[in-house]
Amino acid sequence: MKKIYKTAFIAMTSLVMLAACGNAGAKTNATGVKDEKGKAVTELDSEGFNNKVYDMTLDETIYLGDKPAIVDFTASWCGPCQRIAPTLESLAKEYDGKIVVYKVDVDKERELAKAFNVSSIPAVLYIPTGDGEPVMTIGSRDAATFRKEIETILLGNKE
Repeated sequence: MKKIYKTAFIAMTSLVMLAACGNAGAKTNATGVKDEKGKAVTELDSEGFNNKVYDMTLDETIYLGDKPAIVDFTASWCGPCQRIAPTLESLAKEYDGKIVVYKVDVDKERELAKAFNVSSIPAVLYIPTGDGEPVMTIGSRDAATFRKEIETILLGNKE
């Protein structure tokens, strides 16, 4: 009987340590931006979204960034969301200096998801600068499709 308790204790301790280590280095700073070292995609909470993308407290929606942006509405439990995350990370690095890529956890930021009528995920919002209209896409995509949408919607390059 003692062996079972010892095994259970070791297993529980390991899980606690794993959870603690999984969150190491990922802290939300005062501007609502989750600081994930080495990541090209920036996680935003509602405060960060209001500071970097759209100020949702205003009546009009004016994009606040100086580069075109992608906002990935995602959740940790969503399989398709997790499959596109590495692709978006790679594209954020590839297009570094040309676009910015953000992600918003819909479970933590329900009001933001509601404001953009996100009812199915993954949902990806493309926000061009200038006169371009934002475009919301729903569903998983491969890198080639993302690249094509970045080029046409965000960077204005014709096919």
